[in-house]
Amino acid sequence: MSNDTPVLDTISDITTASIDHASGTMRDYMLARLAALIAVDAPPASYLANAPALRQAEVTAEDVQSVMIAIAPVVGTPRVVSAAGHIARALGFAIAVGDEMAEQIPDQRAQ
Repeated sequence: MSNDTPVLDTISDITTASIDHASGTMRDYMLARLAALIAVDAPPASYLANAPALRQAEVTAEDVQSVMIAIAPVVGTPRVVSAAGHIARALGFAIAVGDEMAEQIPDQRAQ
């Protein structure tokens, strides 16, 4: 454990231990973890802390979108939209929420 980042190191150790004890593939595990982060409206730092494992599991932007679509009926639109912003900031993913949706939102600056 590094003296510079004890909290991050502890979180990394906990994550490693949970992965070691989980059944299934690393990819399935990380997709489930991503769904949990979205469900609890995790801040960008939480996604950033999981970024190395997400990359290692080869989770793509399309996978992230699929998870968001799958859990939206359960967690609600506000959580999914919030997560898209957090993920985009934390991981640099360009989550497409759709041009059609953007066109439906009135331009607040025009008022």
